[in-house]
Amino acid sequence: MKAARVGIFLIAAALVAGIVGCGDDGAGGDAEYIPMVAAGERHTVGLKSDGTVVAVGDNDRGQCDVGGWTDIIQIAAGDYHTVGVKSDGAVVAVGYNEYWQCDVGAWGNITQVAADYRHTVGLKTDGTVVAAGEEHYGQSDIDGWTGITGVAAGERHTVGLKSDGTVVAVGWNEYGQCDVGNWTGIIQIAAGDYDTVGVRSDGTVVAVGKNDCGQCDVGSWTDIARVAAGDYHTVGLKSDGTVVAVGWNEDGRCNVGGWTDIVQVAAGSGHTVGLKADGTVVVAGFEFELDKWNLLKAVP
Repeated sequence: MKAARVGIFLIAAALVAGIVGCGDDGAGGDAEYIPMVAAGERHTVGLKSDGTVVAVGDNDRGQCDVGGWTDIIQIAAGDYHTVGVKSDGAVVAVGYNEYWQCDVGAWGNITQVAADYRHTVGLKTDGTVVAAGEEHYGQSDIDGWTGITGVAAGERHTVGLKSDGTVVAVGWNEYGQCDVGNWTGIIQIAAGDYDTVGVRSDGTVVAVGKNDCGQCDVGSWTDIARVAAGDYHTVGLKSDGTVVAVGWNEDGRCNVGGWTDIVQVAAGSGHTVGLKADGTVVVAGFEFELDKWNLLKAVP
């Protein structure tokens, strides 16, 4: 890897692991806020370098009401709700709460969150996992999980990456999206609506689940540092800062071939978002007013 890229992908690695640096006191004053983006059904969220959060797009359920958030170290976007982890391990959430997916106020010691339509998942500092929201399909049956280093949430399933590079999954398995028991050497995971994607330590990618739009056709990908999964498309960030995508391309959500200097990607229902090394943001698919964003600055 070229030396100029090392800093970029140390950032990407921190985002992958859900380990966003905090100061010695762990209480916010010395927190390191690493910019990142998240994508929901029709909204996009950005974490800025000062720990504040911005959001644009559909706000019918209040999912973009993040203007008062401070001291945030990680964000996630469900279809219609937004979740943030604070530097002290507490969690905040806004938006659609019919299934209690925003009832995270009592959570503590959280290092990473993941969210989809009806549920929210939190990774604790001790490697265990908590969940809020719908339980009908077993997607919240994570009480026995240990040694987890990363979590992902699909429409009706939940995925966990273990410290030994193996993967566990619970929930609806109609399309085989939970068939990850034989995966090894995995360093990052993502969950689409009905599929699961994993990045191996050698930069190759595996995927299981619904593939009606080709969203699991990632077998030929190489040199991948990170993946994101939308409803019907999958996005891969390569170690040179370029991006690849497969799946349904309605509205141009897979038109990422010209992107460069990308350090993180996010996939929503109908759009793909890329965070560039200079803190600006690019989008393919549903158009949002992201051209004014610079997540390295205090104001958009």
